[in-house]
Amino acid sequence: MNKKIKAIALLSGGLDSIIAARLIKDQGIDVTCIYFSSPLWSSDEKEKDFIDELKKQNDLEIKVVPVGDEYIDIIKNPQYGWGKEINPCVDCKIFMLKKAKKIMEDMKANFIITGEVVGQRPMSQHISALNYIEKNADARGILVRPLSAKILQPTEPELKGLIDRNRLVNISGRSRKIQNEYARKLNIKTFSSPAGGCLLTQKIYANRLRDMLDHEKNITMRDLELLKYGRHFRFNGSKIIVGRNKDENDILKKFQTKNDALFETEEFPGPVTILLKNHDEDTVRFSAELTLLYSDCPDNIANVRMEKKGSISYLSITKKFTKNDIFKYNLSNC
Repeated sequence: MNKKIKAIALLSGGLDSIIAARLIKDQGIDVTCIYFSSPLWSSDEKEKDFIDELKKQNDLEIKVVPVGDEYIDIIKNPQYGWGKEINPCVDCKIFMLKKAKKIMEDMKANFIITGEVVGQRPMSQHISALNYIEKNADARGILVRPLSAKILQPTEPELKGLIDRNRLVNISGRSRKIQNEYARKLNIKTFSSPAGGCLLTQKIYANRLRDMLDHEKNITMRDLELLKYGRHFRFNGSKIIVGRNKDENDILKKFQTKNDALFETEEFPGPVTILLKNHDEDTVRFSAELTLLYSDCPDNIANVRMEKKGSISYLSITKKFTKNDIFKYNLSNC
């Protein structure tokens, strides 16, 4: 096989996408994997180790490409609609394929491969959805799906002899039996869960995001990241997040901007609370009261430290709420 043939592989980190990349790479084709990074399905602290392990085990070239704020428009207004929660799976695949096509052109590669399997996912992997994705991503003639290739029409790379179709597979449906056999055969040991790690498919996260879409206009990836942590409250239209443990407290501190107010107790253990963006005096006091309520303060009154724009002040707060009292503000299903 001609060593100059190049392919771009969309790599999710799941077993399907790894096998797809390996099936093409093992034909002697140069494969560059593109891993799209986002707080919606990955975390910075774990991502690097995971990618490094994938490279090592599979001898793959992997480029990590962050998904920017432009992706938020896909979530807000998906042309194909949402899935069970707030997951725009079809529009997401189109978005990524368009990005991959641009990378393919820049690298002068010949085609794109994905780990999609016919019939595996009800929204995005039935035949009509696969055809819709390919058409709307302008990927006809350059998109190969190695795991289901033998039950799909031959693609141009196959017809031109760039790929040996006989070495591709005919997987369909939701069974993982054949993929597991390939994992053993190819000695693939590291991969993400087949259930998928996208937070948009998870009920609690999706509910938090719906609330944000209802109340916020200029949403950023930083906002989506914060939805992953803490207890969430909505008071006078403002979002308040209360950390549940030391790790979350540290994360909330890390994400504070000049427009946010940060609250904590100093004399006894307690949470870090972040009040996001614009807020009034009543909301400031309510945030301080939440901080005291979820702290280990033995008394009904204490000083709560507030930091905003580098300035520090103290609020004398009296416990006047119980956790039941604040239920109407607590996005408890979020």
